[in-house]
Amino acid sequence: MAPALNRRDRRLEQAIRRDRIELRFQPQIEPASGRIAAVEALARWDEVESPEILFARAEAAGLSERLSRSIQRKALRTFAAWRGPLSGLKMSINLLPRDLDRPGYEQWLLAEIKAAGLRPDQITAEIVESSLMEDRLEVAGRLARLRAAGIRIAIDDFGTGYSSLAYLASLPLDAIKIDRAMIADIVGGSRDRIIVKAMIRLARELGLKVIVEGVENPAQLHLLEEWGCDLYQGFLGAGALDEAELARFVAAANRDAA
Repeated sequence: MAPALNRRDRRLEQAIRRDRIELRFQPQIEPASGRIAAVEALARWDEVESPEILFARAEAAGLSERLSRSIQRKALRTFAAWRGPLSGLKMSINLLPRDLDRPGYEQWLLAEIKAAGLRPDQITAEIVESSLMEDRLEVAGRLARLRAAGIRIAIDDFGTGYSSLAYLASLPLDAIKIDRAMIADIVGGSRDRIIVKAMIRLARELGLKVIVEGVENPAQLHLLEEWGCDLYQGFLGAGALDEAELARFVAAANRDAA
């Protein structure tokens, strides 16, 4: 029998059950044109300061699977209803390390995509590097099944782990997302500039798309565009927006890019 939840964790359980976990969407932007190509769906709950704290609390309370599936289902169904300026976008959803440990997860995700009326190729599944550390063969098999169905696979927070180069060649990947910590000093720091430029070049030579997180100023963006970055996220473009804010932002960006 599962242990009883304390008061704080009961509030989280109720928020999941009553669909009180909200979504925000951060645009992924083409550096040269300014066109919005996709968004990343992010979870928000007003009782915690960040998604990291939210998921850590859910993990400690034994609620991580319910939370993850609830957010992913909500993101897919929200995305499926988008019309107007939002209708041409793609969406990235975040997979927890535990998602890839669960037998049958890939079938569940594909069924949810179908139930929402979406195509798998409209979705990118983002996984953090720590997801790849435990059982690489099993994870690779699950990722390969998702990718064979049409879902794109991206490694999130790339550059923060210890085995990045080893799995780039062995896993079924479509993109890497370079972590914000890697680009913070690319303008002023020669070592960071060399490393990030080499990471982008390596990814391109392997046929992988490159998304960069945490872009905050035009000087960073200029270098990333010069090196061949495909998409960027960050406050230079936009933070995490609600649905109405996103629609206005995308419409304005489309006008500017026309």
